[in-house]
Amino acid sequence: MIEVSREKFEELVADALDTIPPKLTRVMDNVVVVVVDDPPEPNLLGLYTGIPLTERGDWYAGVLPDRIEIYRNPICSICETEDEVVQEVRITVVHEIAHHFGIDDDKLHALGW
Repeated sequence: MIEVSREKFEELVADALDTIPPKLTRVMDNVVVVVVDDPPEPNLLGLYTGIPLTERGDWYAGVLPDRIEIYRNPICSICETEDEVVQEVRITVVHEIAHHFGIDDDKLHALGW
C-alpha cells in the first residue's frame, strides 16, 4: 500500500482526464468526475452513476449530472508505488468514462480494460 495525499490524487485524476482524446471529451455531456476516499461497497475503484449517452433521448433535459467517482483509498491499497497509482487511476478513469459512453463491463473486459 502507498499513501498518496488527496491533493496529489486529485492531480493524478486530472492528469488521467487530460489523456482522454479531445474527440471524446467534446461529446461528454453533463458529467462530473470527483475523488472520493472510500467506496459505498468494498472492492470498487471507481463508479459511474447516471444515464449513459447511448440511452439519452429527447426526454433528457434538466437532470442532474452523471457522476464518476474515483476511490482514493482502494486504489492506493492495491498499489506499492506512485507509478502504479498513476496507471491504476488512468485505467479506472477510462473505465468509468466508457460507462458514460454506454460501454458495459463485459465489453470493456473484452477490450482489455
